[in-house]
Amino acid sequence: MDHDDSKELLELAAQVVERARRAGADVAEASARGGSELSTRVRLGKPELVEEAGHHSISLRVIRGDRVALTSTSDLTPRGIERCVADALMLAELSEPDPFAGPADSSLLARAPFPDLDLFDEGLFGIDADRAIEQARIAEQAAFDFDPRIKLSEGATFSRTNSTGALVLSSGFQAAQRGSYAAITVAPVVEDEGGKKRRGHYWSANRHGSELEDPVFVGQEAARRTLAKLNPRKVPTQEAAILFDCDVSRSIIGAFISCVMGGSVWRKSSYLMDREGTQVASAGVTLTDDPLIPRAPGSRPFDGEGLPARKNVVVEAGVLKTFLLDSYSARKLGRSSTGSAGRSGGSISSSTSNLVMQAGSMTREELIASTPRGLYVTEMMGFGFNPMTSDFSRGAGGFWIEDGKFAFPVSEITISSTLDAMLKGVDGIASDLRLITATAAPTFRTARMTISGS
Repeated sequence: MDHDDSKELLELAAQVVERARRAGADVAEASARGGSELSTRVRLGKPELVEEAGHHSISLRVIRGDRVALTSTSDLTPRGIERCVADALMLAELSEPDPFAGPADSSLLARAPFPDLDLFDEGLFGIDADRAIEQARIAEQAAFDFDPRIKLSEGATFSRTNSTGALVLSSGFQAAQRGSYAAITVAPVVEDEGGKKRRGHYWSANRHGSELEDPVFVGQEAARRTLAKLNPRKVPTQEAAILFDCDVSRSIIGAFISCVMGGSVWRKSSYLMDREGTQVASAGVTLTDDPLIPRAPGSRPFDGEGLPARKNVVVEAGVLKTFLLDSYSARKLGRSSTGSAGRSGGSISSSTSNLVMQAGSMTREELIASTPRGLYVTEMMGFGFNPMTSDFSRGAGGFWIEDGKFAFPVSEITISSTLDAMLKGVDGIASDLRLITATAAPTFRTARMTISGS
């Protein structure tokens, strides 16, 4: 059984807020966190890592006369907490006044009862280190058993974490939420004809243990993906259709969404800052940020400022509908918060919850079959994206498509375009959405990009 420390964390945060107010803060906001994690790794059938750790910390944000300060500590003794509060007030004296600083409007705060999003699985804590190692071992062995060419591995991991967060605001809000998460990963390695090692991987993750994919399947799928990479070629420099596998499509959507965040909009560091209400993608593209999906990785009943969690449609049928704002960026832009505040330590900024690109109706196989020629991208390297111009260029690897079928694996090429053109060129979206990360997208195809090869 896992101990629920919501009550203790709420009491601790409330005590810190009370102290900060008594010491002269106009506004005090405390977030207390606690949790534990178990990580195990097996390599070539032998345990390589077993790590179990617990953590507790508290972060404080104070405002005194438009001056903001943040402190945090993992020393939860009376002396540690006293120092945390004293430091916050001293730092506030030293900081520059900011007229846009301030808490969220107290009349808009979320009220109990909060939606139950089923984010915590008690059953996961029945998995001890021995059982976690066994799960990782089964997964790795399944990869070896899949094909005799697989003799090496970078290992298999099984991990589970639980966390509890309590938020107390001097404006009257207080609530706690608990979450759990488990993941299993396998990374086999195979040698090709030139003796070069090719590695692949596959993973499964969920907030609930019962929804993890079977370890044998995870191992077999990792093996299948690794073997597919054998003896890759380069392709000549050209323009062609590009398909992004669902494992990499989410990083395209992540790059786009970074340009919709309140901070990048008011700082004028986004190519989308004047584009609300205009076409930013093809009509097939709809992006939603939805914190209320049960059991999903980014779900939350309230945001980092205590405002009610709400679904925001960011792009609807290709048209940019809204930016994602916390209270600060909303004030900077003369608008209202979209309930999108995230709190990391004491600092607050716009964040996403479950940012999802809506799936299409074709299967991934049908999308590939409908592509006469092009590149199916399964991995991208480096980070080449300019949020001001939307220029996009990254190293890539994957498979060449000829007549709707994979012809051969491809490596050591670069793909480039602008993100604007890529999203406006989306002409096919598959149905293979996997909500195992907080930003998720299905496999999709964009009409053309430049491939720089041999």
